[in-house]
Amino acid sequence: MKKNNMKDFSLLEKSINISFKNKDLLIQAFCHRSYLNENPDFYLSHNERLEFLGDAVLELITTDYLFKEYPDKPEGEMTGWRASLVNASILSDTAKEMGLEDFLLLSSGEEKEKGKARKYILSDTFEAFIGALYLDQGYEVTRKFIEKNLIDRKLPEIIEKKLFKDPKSLFQEKSQEIVAITPVYQVLEESGPDHMKFFVVGVFLEDELVAKGEGSSKHEAELKAAEEALKVKDWDT
Repeated sequence: MKKNNMKDFSLLEKSINISFKNKDLLIQAFCHRSYLNENPDFYLSHNERLEFLGDAVLELITTDYLFKEYPDKPEGEMTGWRASLVNASILSDTAKEMGLEDFLLLSSGEEKEKGKARKYILSDTFEAFIGALYLDQGYEVTRKFIEKNLIDRKLPEIIEKKLFKDPKSLFQEKSQEIVAITPVYQVLEESGPDHMKFFVVGVFLEDELVAKGEGSSKHEAELKAAEEALKVKDWDT
């Protein structure tokens, strides 16, 4: 397939005022696996590796911002804010507002889907775009982009309207509502001296280990396990 994929990504670069050095990284961020099923000769791979990277970059930059800007806030509250900022609904809305939907490379079948499936595709694409931006432009440009387009736009409303919940509370609500089970947390590993403990906690739904979390306290590890469990179950909306 020719590199002309019918999408003019220069329009996106102009809208965000960032010019990619490697244009293929930008295009790949929008390439859904379904597109390759219909276009097996396309010269790029799908965006899932970039999504993997972008997810981590997004969490780091969001965490760094909250830690520095809210020095008096406890970890539990900041964890709730972060979980609200990076959940699928917020990322999908942000991607739509930025016009990223216009650049998706999808199969003809996926092009017609406009419901929940499209929301997750947009959310994943936003993360893949962050991964591509980080590789192409570095940390500082990516940090400024995330702060401008996500944090500054969404965090004030999240705080003002209390659109956040502690991940443990939210996971318990969801698990009781959807599967009628109350989650249980167990310490799976504990290491280090008393002044520098490290915990690995698992969250279970009956016999199912849904996710693990790590931290310097049991509470921190439980919060991270709950946050990850919401993602695993697709309940983070």
